[in-house]
Amino acid sequence: MVQSINREVTDIEEVQPTTTSNTSRTITVAFQGERGAFGDEAVQSYFGREAGVTPEPVPHRSFADVFRAVASGTVDYGLVPIENSQAGSIDDNYHLLRQHDLFVTGEIGHPVNHCLLCLPGQKISDIKRVISHPQALAQSDQFLRTLGVEIVATYDTAGSAKMVREENLEGVAAVAAARAAELYQLEILARGIQTIKDNYTRFIALSREPAPRPEGSAKTMLVMATPHQPGSLYRCLGVLAEKNINVLKLESRPSRQQPWEYVFYLDFEGHREDPEVRSALADLAGHTTFCKVLGSFPRAL
Repeated sequence: MVQSINREVTDIEEVQPTTTSNTSRTITVAFQGERGAFGDEAVQSYFGREAGVTPEPVPHRSFADVFRAVASGTVDYGLVPIENSQAGSIDDNYHLLRQHDLFVTGEIGHPVNHCLLCLPGQKISDIKRVISHPQALAQSDQFLRTLGVEIVATYDTAGSAKMVREENLEGVAAVAAARAAELYQLEILARGIQTIKDNYTRFIALSREPAPRPEGSAKTMLVMATPHQPGSLYRCLGVLAEKNINVLKLESRPSRQQPWEYVFYLDFEGHREDPEVRSALADLAGHTTFCKVLGSFPRAL
């Protein structure tokens, strides 16, 4: 059990980004969706802020493909959404975090500003159908209802914009980011169409090795399972409270191994190398049936 908490990283492949010059280097970053998706924007925002680093976004069809690309060493890093301020948590990525032996090394809150995109020359009165990812459609439902058009779900926001361009779909608009309009040479009929204007998605960075200890505040992500006994979760949370560790988020998700069994995902303040966190993790081993640190990293949110 303790071994699950304090897992060794000696066998984890070292990331070897491609060096382009003496002063800069290019790193490959997997994300879900097509170029121009919000994940693409988040890659540029998160990895592009480090001086001398040029991120090369690598699109993938699914979140599972992103995790596999990082785990196999096909790319240097991955960036996936874990929750949205309006729609809540992305369940699939919580499951994939448990399934893969990867580390969460950072986070970013990326603003989601939906736009309505169409072929050049089209007017909003010409639009008969709107296509996009189901979440983007749901987040823009109030605006879309005023159009009185057919709503069709697709696999990706930017992928919908790409479809409008490649198939020359007249009378069809896509809900996507403004960046997609630039990439696919579309016009923007309306900006900021999301119902809740302050709409953010929290993305987490994935790597095959843990993040170095940050100088400032840190956050740790943990997944655990507790015995089916009264007070099991209470005792686990009590361990953190006794060490004065502030829990930032608590999620329960089906274990996907046995019906009606659940695992708990926690975000809390502190780094796994901090003495009080290290002590708490050791105590949790005695109160859980499964416990795994997903990563400790600089706290941004």
